[in-house]
Amino acid sequence: MLTVRVRPNEPVERAMSKLKNMLVKEGTLNTIKDKRYYKKPSLKRKLKREAAARQRVKDFHKEIRAAQREEESFLQ
Repeated sequence: MLTVRVRPNEPVERAMSKLKNMLVKEGTLNTIKDKRYYKKPSLKRKLKREAAARQRVKDFHKEIRAAQREEESFLQ
């Protein structure tokens, strides 16, 4: 269970912001958004496949940047 302690003279907005950050970090907010509407199993598989493809592209670009940095440091 998430709890946010509010200190005296602390604005409520700050406590709300802390709570939101905790929800995002824990992944609860994304779960709520995902379960807001029903998704057919075929759509879930499609979205999962697309997310995996996006992640592969990100990882590939990350490896390229790391290789470029390594090459630059080697040349200097």
